[in-house]
Amino acid sequence: MAAATSHEASKSQPLPPGEPRQPPPRRGRLPLAVWLWLLFLVACGVAIARAQFTADLSAFLPRSPDARQQVLVEQLREGLVSRLILVGIEGGDAATRAALSRRMAATLRSDPQFAAVNNGEPVNEASDQRFVFEHRYLLSPTVTPERFSADGLHRALGDSLDLLSSSAGLLTKALLPRDPTGETTAFAEQLASGQQPAVQDGVWASRDGQRALLLVQTRAAGSDTDGEARAIAAVRHAFDAATQGTAASPCRLVMTGTGVFSVETRDNIRHDVERLSVASLVLIAALLLVLYRSPLTLALGLLPVLCGVAAGIAAVSVVFHTVHGLTLGFGTTLIGEAVDYSIYLFVQSSRAEPGADSGPHVSREDALRQWTARYWPVVRLGVLTSVCGFASMLFSGFPGLVQLGLYSIAGLATAALVTRYVLPHLRGARHAIRDVSRAGAVLAQVAQAASRLRWLVAVLTVAAVAVLVAHRGQLWSHELAALSPVSPQSQALDASLRADMGAPDVRYLVVIAGASEEAVLEGAEKVGAQLQPLVDAGVIAGYESPARYLPSEATQRARLASLPAADVLAERMRTAVDDQPVHVKPQVFAPFIADVEAARNGGLLTRDDLRGTSMALAVEALLTHDGNTWRAMLALRAPTSQSATHTAGAAPHPRADEPSLDAGRVSAAVARAHVPGALFVDLKSEADRLYVNYVGEDLRLSLAGFAAIVVLLLVALRSPLRVVRTLAPLAAAVLVVSAALALAGVALTILHLIGMLLIVAVGSNYALFFNMQQRSGDDARMAPVTLVSLLVANLSTVAGFGLLAFAHVPLLRAFGLTVGPGAVLALVFSAMLAPAGMLRAAHATHAVPAGEAR
Repeated sequence: MAAATSHEASKSQPLPPGEPRQPPPRRGRLPLAVWLWLLFLVACGVAIARAQFTADLSAFLPRSPDARQQVLVEQLREGLVSRLILVGIEGGDAATRAALSRRMAATLRSDPQFAAVNNGEPVNEASDQRFVFEHRYLLSPTVTPERFSADGLHRALGDSLDLLSSSAGLLTKALLPRDPTGETTAFAEQLASGQQPAVQDGVWASRDGQRALLLVQTRAAGSDTDGEARAIAAVRHAFDAATQGTAASPCRLVMTGTGVFSVETRDNIRHDVERLSVASLVLIAALLLVLYRSPLTLALGLLPVLCGVAAGIAAVSVVFHTVHGLTLGFGTTLIGEAVDYSIYLFVQSSRAEPGADSGPHVSREDALRQWTARYWPVVRLGVLTSVCGFASMLFSGFPGLVQLGLYSIAGLATAALVTRYVLPHLRGARHAIRDVSRAGAVLAQVAQAASRLRWLVAVLTVAAVAVLVAHRGQLWSHELAALSPVSPQSQALDASLRADMGAPDVRYLVVIAGASEEAVLEGAEKVGAQLQPLVDAGVIAGYESPARYLPSEATQRARLASLPAADVLAERMRTAVDDQPVHVKPQVFAPFIADVEAARNGGLLTRDDLRGTSMALAVEALLTHDGNTWRAMLALRAPTSQSATHTAGAAPHPRADEPSLDAGRVSAAVARAHVPGALFVDLKSEADRLYVNYVGEDLRLSLAGFAAIVVLLLVALRSPLRVVRTLAPLAAAVLVVSAALALAGVALTILHLIGMLLIVAVGSNYALFFNMQQRSGDDARMAPVTLVSLLVANLSTVAGFGLLAFAHVPLLRAFGLTVGPGAVLALVFSAMLAPAGMLRAAHATHAVPAGEAR
């Protein structure tokens, strides 16, 4: 009887205008919205199963790069440096480390995953010497008609005879009958003479002698994190196998390199995402379980979150086919915002009359309709403001930023739609939450007291602006390295190993693009001719060019044409031996004449001829082919001395103790070569310039998104004053957080800027609830239960975002340090700036009749 009375009473409750009463759905039949939701989840599952995941930082490089940016992108993804692994063996004594190095190197050389393994052992020395000697007349830059004239042969032979009394005398004596002009020596002298590691017990060692060193080149590109992970595992396995049975002190393996960083970053991001997502879910679940008192209600409350994460990953997978690890990190942040929607639904629809804490009960269907009429427009507008903010990221020229925007939009929209159209059908008859009326009354008093401190918001905002103006020169980081996910410890190890090994940095490149291999090799030779005077003058320490190991066909033919016929050469050699400091009979050089004749009649050197030599690896790294475009790269080495004068246009390295080039003189030399498509690229300066453009573009897009939010609010609220009241607490929160980061010495990056977008996205819900609840008459108030829902939603947001401050990956940590405090400030400032009449009414109507709790 009581149940019937309650039902009749609920039927008598008035509904909001425009909300017709609908019959409850038939039991046993799922509504269409639920069916569509299930199909959507299946589609998301299929898309996620096909997705590939990456931690490659090049995902945050331009989608349509210019010529110099293209070089940067290619080097990060496919370049030589991206394929190098620097290995160190520490501990034990020198003999033990050397033995381990030799065993490891032998194992790795037999592994097809590695293109080269070098530890100082002369493994390829014999084959390289034989190859150079056999092809010396095609490789030597001194082979000219003048050199093989009678006078040229006389001078060249004299130089070779002079070497007999030097430290190279034994080698010269052995080569003299076949190479009296010294072409083998001439080729060796032009090779790069960069810093070489120290040698200890026959293998490379660090400068302090406490490490054995190996340099490993993988066949997998640096962007292939799976391939790099397998290669790293193979190195560790080789070390473990080498240490089996070693009775000496335990040794330790250390590794660094681009590939190592990529794998380390991927694993760290995965670990952070898993660890922090679980921690966030546990905290949020504990909080909501206290509120809901029902595991089933808790599960329903988290359902929009999980659907939003699935929708975000699926959307990115479908559009990009790969999902970046940082995008996955947004899965953690999405928990904090998407859970708000179900909190609003469950808490705000738990009262008989929206906005009041007194009055008779109503049926669940009527309560839901009342929530839909009164509160859903606020939630919907909050979602739309978030979409406007993140939609600006979709127009970025950087795929990684587009991924973050697409993921956020798809995730938040899905979470809101599931809350509105699916949860009401899944919520059972026993849905109940804790009575929050007393807490709501307390919050109403606190909110009313906070409104008297609105002057404090103005003071904090003015102070924040003053701090930002004072730090404007150091506010933003201007280096791409600011986005580096590599830990300081890993960076220190990398610097130490590179210094010990003299590993190539490949910061400075001259890139020549062309339609054929021959065209780019000819261009490399012309540029090399202009760079050589800079080497002689000490402007650059040297350079590597593929044309040194594989001269162009034109150059090879010219060198062969410089070689005289056998009878002519024999006659000239008889003249050349006259008046030499050492008496030599002309017939001694019969092998030389035979070799020259064989070279004249032999074929040209091709890329295939280099196989089996270390020079093949150099050509592979410096001569690339992509579709119809060939590229030759000349890697320049900066002088170690800082005595060179930097001209205008030079791009000095940010650290004074590191070498740098006079970019102006190098660029001028490249221009004098008159090679179409030749570019001098300082990869670090280009990366930093790219990052500055990156930040500038995102700032412009963020302003465009903010403008879209203003327009949206003007249309929805129809009051400029209410728009200002809505945006003021969000702007104040962003300014105060930015100022706090500046005072803490944190240079803002692109990730902090995205975090500010998240502050606006999260805080817009709070501000809108405080500014859209004003109505005439008795409804001109905010219900205390609404304040409770906002507080619980804010705590959930902090649990989701704030935990990112404890991430190991700096990029994720930037989100936590920005959004966590910002979300709290957005709620507090919204309460402070709320219309006073609304909060007074809320405080005045907090009484709750007995029996009203559910």
